[in-house]
Amino acid sequence: QVRLVESGGGSVQAGDSLGLSCAASGVIFSNYFMSWFRQAPGKEREFVALISGSGSMTSYANVVKDRFIIARDNAKSTVNLQMNRLGSDDTAVYYCAAARRRPEWGSEVGYDYWGQGTQVIVSS
Repeated sequence: QVRLVESGGGSVQAGDSLGLSCAASGVIFSNYFMSWFRQAPGKEREFVALISGSGSMTSYANVVKDRFIIARDNAKSTVNLQMNRLGSDDTAVYYCAAARRRPEWGSEVGYDYWGQGTQVIVSS
């Protein structure tokens, strides 16, 4: 069965960094675009970052593009999100998602698989 499992969430102070990881199984990982989304309490789920199957192309939401880095290791079937200079607005449950075909930019439509999410809490 296809599984996406996020890890690395936790509680940090504003200004700190945190790295998230998503491990995939049951798929040919390099065939999939991988994205990170997040959902803050009381808000809609929002796009964070996207990386192509080979890792050659990345895209970021404007609010994170100068602070976050998405990367993947196809040999390990993992996608990572390095988050720097975190602020309280980054508090959310972070999800990874996989799409066999290129999804619409910034949209949650078109993803084939989703992880369960990992909580990130940033305290000021």
